[in-house]
Amino acid sequence: MTEFWLISIPLDKTSLQSLEKMNRVVSKTRMASSFRFPIPELKVGTLDILLSVSDELTRLDVYTEGVIRKISQSMSEVMEHSKDKVQENTLANGESETQKKIAKSPYKAYFQALLVDLASYVTCFQWDRAKYSTALPLKTLTEVISKQVFQTETELKSRSAAYSNVKASLEGVERRIEGNLQIRVLRDVVKKEDLVLGSEYLTTLLVVVPRKILDESEGGLFTVTLFKKSVSNFKAKARQNKFTVREFSFEESEKQGQEMTRLNTNKKEQYGTFVRWLKVNFSEVFVAWIHLKALQVFVESVMRYGLPVNFQTVLLQPDRKRGKKVRNLLDSLYEHLDSAAAASTPDVGLDIPGMNTALQEYYSYIFYKIDVNLMNS
Repeated sequence: MTEFWLISIPLDKTSLQSLEKMNRVVSKTRMASSFRFPIPELKVGTLDILLSVSDELTRLDVYTEGVIRKISQSMSEVMEHSKDKVQENTLANGESETQKKIAKSPYKAYFQALLVDLASYVTCFQWDRAKYSTALPLKTLTEVISKQVFQTETELKSRSAAYSNVKASLEGVERRIEGNLQIRVLRDVVKKEDLVLGSEYLTTLLVVVPRKILDESEGGLFTVTLFKKSVSNFKAKARQNKFTVREFSFEESEKQGQEMTRLNTNKKEQYGTFVRWLKVNFSEVFVAWIHLKALQVFVESVMRYGLPVNFQTVLLQPDRKRGKKVRNLLDSLYEHLDSAAAASTPDVGLDIPGMNTALQEYYSYIFYKIDVNLMNS
């Protein structure tokens, strides 16, 4: 299961006893795995600042997750069409190389490996003080992450558009190469010996004559050599008979070939650059997102449990089929924190500090879900 539960409880005697009991139960029954999730003590500020930051973090949480999914979707669209469709990759979950191997596209192979890395990052989380200094106020930290994610999304749009334009141009040329005789590029069809070249009086036209009865092919390409002064009259007669006179020159044909080569080279270069950018920035935004979760827990814990800052954060990974049992255990252990609100969802209209009613389920303990399976829409 790739879903984690990030919970926070105050460090009073009863809650600590409940925490010890929870760890014993989940360890014995294996209904969940438990991990430390250390959050440094941050600059608290005033209650008004906490409320303002709490609202901004809620919005930013949703926005950042959306950007992560956009990056993974771009990865899917770019890598899924790679000619190297099948790769053998070992699962990055501790299995030996001789055990189960899966054939998959480069995109799926990359993210299956990355998925474990994401889980490992969450379960071994350490606050990045170099990137997000704890000396900064909460509002500033939030603005730093917001700016980072916004800039990434802006660049993603720009890079995606550039790659899509090159890809579309190349596909347009490929359609002309593979299309019917009405639009097909003729550089690989017509040879110099098929035409009268360099004559003062004669020229050769290329004429597409459609089939008159049903056949596998839509028509044929013919050469017609005639006097240059008769070209206009011939074209008029051809239109009357629904024949298509194709414009052709070896110079233009050569330019088309050069354009095809240029687009192919450009696409390959952009592909490599774009994929590397996607990998790096997926990781960067994911790291920012987990720090956002930590900020949310800190802010909500201070507002819910009060000052001085004194709470414990725990990361749980429930067994896929036993999530309900884990929830019931948590509700029973921490009901004393807020018995009326345990396992309930208040009306959206309520305005209670420490509770995001619109987007977050409310429990007697602080709860945030982290789903690292970010490849699905």
